Amino acid sequence: MLHSKIEGTGTPLLIIHGFLGMSDNWKTLATQYAAEGFQVYALDLRNHGRSFHSEEFTYEAMAKDILDYCDAHGLATVDIIGHSMGGKVAMLFAVTHPEKVGKLIVADIAPKYYAPHHDEILDALNAVDFSRKPSRADVEEILKPGIPDFGTRQFLMKNLYWKTPEQLAFRFNLDVFSRNRDIVGEQLPEYSVFEKPVLFIRGANSRYIKDEDMDLIKAHFPNTQLQTVANAGHWLHAENPQVFFEKTVSFLK
Repeated sequence: MLHSKIEGTGTPLLIIHGFLGMSDNWKTLATQYAAEGFQVYALDLRNHGRSFHSEEFTYEAMAKDILDYCDAHGLATVDIIGHSMGGKVAMLFAVTHPEKVGKLIVADIAPKYYAPHHDEILDALNAVDFSRKPSRADVEEILKPGIPDFGTRQFLMKNLYWKTPEQLAFRFNLDVFSRNRDIVGEQLPEYSVFEKPVLFIRGANSRYIKDEDMDLIKAHFPNTQLQTVANAGHWLHAENPQVFFEKTVSFLK
């Protein structure tokens, strides 16, 4: 069963993080949604955060995990927010089990194919040899050459934890990710359609959702709208959280 953090009462709202992320990344926003009358379920996907590790890492498996989670918690219908890879999981879940989803929010990802583009990050992460018992500061120095962006490094380092009293480790399953680099970019299956309300929301400085992607988006999600968050890139919920929250809660309510 997926690990989750549950907060609030009211309409069930699932939050699904992106690749190499975890539920902790959504802690502040989850509290805000809970204050607006939602029971928020912030999930850790398989091979991420505190959820189980598995050799099977596919969108189909991750969508099945969402179904199993909903069934285990007695959730007949849910609203969903999914960011990046989590948005693709949410899209697949919605087209596969439309009866389970009320409203869907997809943050900064389209249902199209994306070429592998995490190689530098994965290579940098694999350069960390935890058997040498590096400190947090040591890990950051090792990551710097391959991940020069400070914000991205800090995001990834939130996955560090003390596996033993003497040795750090990453919470995510780096071995599986490294062997399945093409999985994250897969496109939504053809002819799959979800007709209920959908909000696609993108960062103004991001290139993940382009204007020309709207034809494909509407082929899968005919009842959709697109909104843009100013002064934000791919991490729009972290870079401009107030505007992201205002636009998403307005859509949900």
